[in-house]
Amino acid sequence: YFGNDAPWYIPRIPLFQSSDATLNDVYYYRWNIFRAHQRDLGSLGFISTEFLDDVSWELFPFASLNDATGFHLGEGRWLRDRRYSHDYIDFMYTYHDESATYGNDRHFSEAIADAVWRTYLVDGDLASISQHHAAMETIYDEWADHYDDTKFLYWIEPLYDATEYTISSIDASGGEDGFTGGEAFRPSINSYMYANALAIAHIASATGDTATAATYEARAAAIQGNFTASLWNATLEHFIDRYYQDDSTYVTYWDFIRGRELVGLTPWNWDVVPNNETYAAAWSHALSTADLLTGSGLLGTVEPSYEYYMRQYRYDAVTGLRECQWNGPVWPFQTTSMLGGLSNLLDHYDQDVITVSDYVGLLRAYAALHYDDAGALNIVEDYYPNNGSALVWLARSPHYFHSGFVDLILSGLVGIRPRSDDVLEVNPLVDGSVAWFRVDNVLYHGHNVSVQWDADGSHFGTAGLLLSVDGAQANASSTLQRLLATLPAAAAAAAADPPAIARPLAKSVQLQDYSAYPYGNASVVGADAEQIHDAIDGRVWFWTEIVNGYDSAEGDGETSQWYSVNFGAETDISRAEIAFYQGGEAGFYTSSSSSSDASWVDVTTLVQEDAVANGITNVEWSSVTTEQVRLVFVPASGTQVRLVEFKVF
Repeated sequence: YFGNDAPWYIPRIPLFQSSDATLNDVYYYRWNIFRAHQRDLGSLGFISTEFLDDVSWELFPFASLNDATGFHLGEGRWLRDRRYSHDYIDFMYTYHDESATYGNDRHFSEAIADAVWRTYLVDGDLASISQHHAAMETIYDEWADHYDDTKFLYWIEPLYDATEYTISSIDASGGEDGFTGGEAFRPSINSYMYANALAIAHIASATGDTATAATYEARAAAIQGNFTASLWNATLEHFIDRYYQDDSTYVTYWDFIRGRELVGLTPWNWDVVPNNETYAAAWSHALSTADLLTGSGLLGTVEPSYEYYMRQYRYDAVTGLRECQWNGPVWPFQTTSMLGGLSNLLDHYDQDVITVSDYVGLLRAYAALHYDDAGALNIVEDYYPNNGSALVWLARSPHYFHSGFVDLILSGLVGIRPRSDDVLEVNPLVDGSVAWFRVDNVLYHGHNVSVQWDADGSHFGTAGLLLSVDGAQANASSTLQRLLATLPAAAAAAAADPPAIARPLAKSVQLQDYSAYPYGNASVVGADAEQIHDAIDGRVWFWTEIVNGYDSAEGDGETSQWYSVNFGAETDISRAEIAFYQGGEAGFYTSSSSSSDASWVDVTTLVQEDAVANGITNVEWSSVTTEQVRLVFVPASGTQVRLVEFKVF
């Protein structure tokens, strides 16, 4: 699955295998997605990006967007290397002078505090998240600007709910548009605010701050009560928007919108819906092709009965191709929340509307969505509901990280249900079509966990469900059922004081091409400035759809070329991680450094690995203090070297 980049993945990710080859392939592809979207910000650590490359509406100079952060953290919480999640959490709850905002800039509605708490439920690192408790409260209180103190609910414009062209925004325009407008009390933002309030309460309680815990528990309870009382539409049997916008021409404050949307099934992902069979009836609409179920096997964002279903309003100005809308297409973003909600419904709600087989079927349909029409793995922004073909496929779209999948496998299908005490709880959501599965290398509360299912013993030699902790069997059952296992006593110490996170500092990262220092340079006169920046922008990916890195001039097999980094001041450096692209790797390379007198001196190399393609080549040297460093290489005759990233430490 990983080729020469396997050394990054193998020590870090849980290993999953099952009788379903598509689930296996997509699971590992989604780790490719995660890896490719890790952007190193140097002193600020790693964040996850939504788009592989920059878009105009990101938070500059970092390239972050907060709408899918909850999904990013949901995937990353399962990574054994905790740096990626905790750097990202730190970034989101730190105020940055460059943007004059927190990393969580409230550009979009969000459930980030909840995702932070969910991270803690896997790794048990309370100290790392509790340091941000005050910032969480500050950001939560800032959402008061979207709170109606007569209805005691939150409202938002669909565009800033990351869902432009919904029923509320289209109808508020009289059917003429819908990109903006349509402010409404939505199931989404109220679920998020409920979950964030509970997360703040949980963190406060865990640190002994009972007063804050009580305050936020009360806030969560109030939202839940008003949410169910006001956003449940008994006629439609669904949670739907009510208008905040008041326009006598088209819409009226507090009126319900006129149809069901997929967003009405997502609140179960945050457990805001009480355990009540009345509300569970909403899931019947996930099973009917007259309602939300589409020909793709997944759920559309609105039902085909809506007057403006799939009407295309917006097109890309450059290409004329379709732009993003939420009036019918299938979106991985809401599919993730829906499947997370369904896993909760099946795990701990009383209902008989929908089954585990439905979950497995929807998960398989979602996995199939990851393949393009040529059969290659490449998830994009949204899809035609009738057949699951890509709908929005613009230059920015390939390998889009706007959703989750790994978490749906590990907490849903495999059924690891993270919790705050020292108990491993597993409740797999599989039916007879999944003959076997196994997951290894899961780091849970400081312990190595494995979960195995074999319906008849024909694959692993042992029938039934097995839980292992640190290599020893912890519980077993001959049938699929919920299993609990008390973690060894060492878990308490591990949870209280987890191993320190190693954070080597990349000193070569240039956040944007206009950033003063560090900056790159190359031996090729007139080399593309954006490409030069790409080689030190903190991003590593090896896909072909979006080019990443600096391309040298064509070589003759003899003449050396170089790429250099100027730090702007004397800097201590001792090693580099070099990413060469397949077909353009250097057959020979070396490194040299230069101080302010501009004379280049070869470094004293201690370790110099052979150059590899589509992976990381490591080189170490005796520490030097220098203003510049350069990589010297000789391209083979007739070829170019593509330097994806030159990361210097």
